Formats: sequence, C-alpha cells, structure tokens
Amino acid sequence: MQNSTTDVVIIGAGAAGLAAAEELARGKIAAVVLEARDRIGGRCYTRATSGLSVPIELGAEFIHGRSPSIFSALKRHSIAAVDTVGPHWFETNGTLQVRNSPLPEIRAAMRKPHTLHAGDMSFDKFLDTHLSRELSADALAYARTMVEGYDGADASRISALEVVDEWSGGGAADSASFRPLGGYGALMASMATALNERPVRVQLETVVRAIRWKRGRVEVSGNWRGRPFTITGSRAIVTLPLGVLQLPAASPHAVQFSPALADKRAALKKISSGSAVKVVLWFRRAFWEQLERGRFRDAAFFHSTGAAFRTFWTVLPIRAPVLTVWAGGPRADALSARGEKHMIKTSLASLESLFGRSAEVAKHLAGACVHDWRRDPYTCGAYSYVTTGGQGARETLAKPLRDTLFFAGEAADLSGEASTVGGALQSGITAARLVAKNNF
Repeated sequence: MQNSTTDVVIIGAGAAGLAAAEELARGKIAAVVLEARDRIGGRCYTRATSGLSVPIELGAEFIHGRSPSIFSALKRHSIAAVDTVGPHWFETNGTLQVRNSPLPEIRAAMRKPHTLHAGDMSFDKFLDTHLSRELSADALAYARTMVEGYDGADASRISALEVVDEWSGGGAADSASFRPLGGYGALMASMATALNERPVRVQLETVVRAIRWKRGRVEVSGNWRGRPFTITGSRAIVTLPLGVLQLPAASPHAVQFSPALADKRAALKKISSGSAVKVVLWFRRAFWEQLERGRFRDAAFFHSTGAAFRTFWTVLPIRAPVLTVWAGGPRADALSARGEKHMIKTSLASLESLFGRSAEVAKHLAGACVHDWRRDPYTCGAYSYVTTGGQGARETLAKPLRDTLFFAGEAADLSGEASTVGGALQSGITAARLVAKNNF
C-alpha cells in the first residue's frame, strides 16, 4: 500500500463504492476501493449480537417501494427480500389505535393546482401557507413529523419541492416496504466477496487525507493502519458522504482536494446532511405481544405524538424480542447532545409513555445499541436533502470534473432514489459506467 498504482481509485466501500467496484470488475478494469473503517457498508451497518436470532441494523434497514437497483442487486447475489407487513399503531390522546397513514390525504392536497404551482419555499412555510386550510391538524402534525423522521430533515430548511417530489414517488413512506434477508450487511458482504479474483480489491482501515488531481491523473494519500500510503490512478470515483465533503478544511476528518472542488461549492451549500439517531433495544421477551390480551402481537410500527422518540418498529415478519427506536432531524440533534446513556434511558421512557407504566419496559430489557450518524466521523450525518432553492444541486454534485474525478453516493443520485440505498447503488453504477465509457 505504501506506493502503488491502479487504473481507478474508489473512495469509500459503502453501497455506492461497492456498486462502482462491481461494475468496473465486470469490465475487467483494475481498481482499489479505500475504506476508512474496519468494515464495509458505510451507512449500511449490520451487527450480529449473541443470543439474538436476527441481525441488528444500526444504519439503513428498509427497502422503500420496489427499488430497481436494490432488487437487481439482491437478485444478482441470490438474497431474498422480506415483506414488512403489519399494522401501524398510532397514539392519540393517550390510547393506541390502528389507523391508516394520513399521507394520501397530504399528497392529494399537494396536487391541487394552487399548491402545485406555488414555487419553492421551506416545507414549514409550505404547510402554513398552502396546506393549513386543506388538512386537519393531525395531518399537518404528521407531515412535520414525517419530514423529521423519514427524511431526517429540518422542516424549516428542506425544500417543499423536494418533499412533494419524494412523497409522490414510488419510494414514498406508505409504499410497500421490505428488508433484505439477513440485513443489508448480507448484501454488502456478497458484493465485496464477488470482487475476489478480479482486478478490484477492497482495502480497509485506510483513511484518505488528500486527493491531488489533474486531468488524467489522481494521487490519493493518507494512512493505512497508521502508516502513510500513496496510491495513484488515472481516475477516481469519490463516494464520500455529503457530510464529509462539507467538512471545513481544518477538521481532522476532512479530505483535502487539490485543486479544491470549486465547481461543487455552491451545490454543497444547497444540500444538507440530515440527522438520525437509532436505538435498537432487545428484551428477554417480546413483552408488547402480551399486552392488552395480545392486541399488539402483529404490530409493525408504533407512532407517538408526545414522546421524545416518536417512531418505533418491530422486526416482523420475523418473531424476535427487538424494538427499534428512531428520531430524526432537530429532534435527533437534541437527543444526540445528551449522549448515548441518555438516549437509551429516553427511549425506554418513550416506550413506557406509549404502553403505560404497567408494561414495566425497563424490567424486560436485555441489551441496547445506539448509533448517532451525525457524530459518526466518517459520515457526519444521515441521508441528504435539498434545501430551499436548491434545485439542480444534486446534478451539479454528480457532474464529473475534467473526466478525472467522478462522484457517487445517495446525495449524487439522479435516478429518483436519492437519500436511499437504492440511490447510492445506482449512482455508483452510473459513475463506473461513465469511467469505463470515456476512458477504457
């Protein structure tokens, strides 16, 4: 690793980097994938835990709708997708009831002529100005909660046009949802294994510090297991998360580009990296299945209106004593500031507010894991969202520089699946095809 050469250097072994590597390998183009962590997957972070029959997903978990790129990858790697069927229980005035999502009502209001042509503004302002007279108070509250939870976004900053487009697409929150059998980690591992005996290799524990480039030449340097390295190639595919690309130069985790990415500066200011906190709790038994004569036995999701954490889900259709507790957007930032112990304590309190003190939630707890994506130094945030007035920013971010630097990752996806694993996969494939078409 100290001084080596290859055709293409891929920065990052998340979904985008591995998808790019697979595509280059099919074309027999030599490449090296550099990953700072001691694992592959990036924001796909699957962990096995002793005593549990299911993997724990601390990062991406669901497939929203029938994502072409994800289902194609699952098929190539002979991995099944599991349908996450089950009712959603909503807490209203202190009681839990099954009801349908208000999202169809919200979308219908969005499609009315006077809202369709309203122009861009923050989603908060869009709700107040254009939808407050169309929607019930419950639907308005749900819309704000959805922007925080589903997009990990700040409703006062996210573009209303972005939300309308996303919520009207095939991957909307009320579309059919699935999980890869064995978690996303199974797919990432199979993708990496498929690179064996091909002209592409993955190098872990490799922290990139600097990328010096000019047309037709890239020099990447940093530390591999604490030792300096330099690798050169004719092209690079950069799959660094948006939050890392946005780090100030003085940050210890920033990657220095020379020349700097001046052509990307405006776009990087118009896309924001969302916040997400995920707490996975496992219990000695699935206590909620026994509550109130088993009425919650087949529950998929629970939604709270007043707790610090407001979204919870089971691992159905697999039966396991696991609940995931989720917060996104400004709510996640506020929880993050208090630390992991506070988040676990607050998640248990949130569940108790949902099920009542008689459920004795804490008494059943066997273990807990927390991942705060904003504080993860190799992501610096969850998935991306376009801010007010940011139309065209993703296209600018994805545009190659001098046929030498190519960009991929969910923030640079142009297939309609931005902010998802599907978008990351497709962006990696697209970048690799551009490299192959124009250079090899």
